Amino acid sequence: MPIPYRDADELNDLGIAGYLKIQPIEDKSGYLAALFLINAGGEPIEFTYNRIETPHTFLWRQADIRCHAIRKLTASLLSLCPIIPQLILCLAEEVGSELFCQDIQLSVPVCRIAPAIKALPYSATEIQDRIEAEGPMNLFWHPERPSDDSIESKLLHALSAKGLLTEPFERALIGLREVYSDKGI
Repeated sequence: MPIPYRDADELNDLGIAGYLKIQPIEDKSGYLAALFLINAGGEPIEFTYNRIETPHTFLWRQADIRCHAIRKLTASLLSLCPIIPQLILCLAEEVGSELFCQDIQLSVPVCRIAPAIKALPYSATEIQDRIEAEGPMNLFWHPERPSDDSIESKLLHALSAKGLLTEPFERALIGLREVYSDKGI
């Protein structure tokens, strides 16, 4: 008689989560970005990255330069990534609500994450939610919050239960530093 077990491959049924990481280049004008895809077990699936230099000009407002750079980087990552994730997660302090509420329309849910103790602006078109992960976290969903029984919601809760709600952003940053280390970034 076989011993009952649960195969870790069952986590693959939940699909893939994409982590969008945006990082300003220190002492330079520009940004680095990565779209890091992992499965529900935290195993890396894909790492797509790019960078953009921003102009030094009096014609641009600094906030406009930042929004333009993040929009261009995100569009390039989405067009280069060979796999469509179930959902995309990003840090609210790095990605403003206008990116996915106004500038880029996606067919998958986007969730901006912020610690509950930080007050961050959000769009009226985003749906606010809360989750207990590495502390209370605010979630800002666009275009809508997935239903509790959806694959996206199950994936998010599986990631949270494994301590993977925000940790992959750190791995994405390490990956960006490794990729661009020889370029003095």
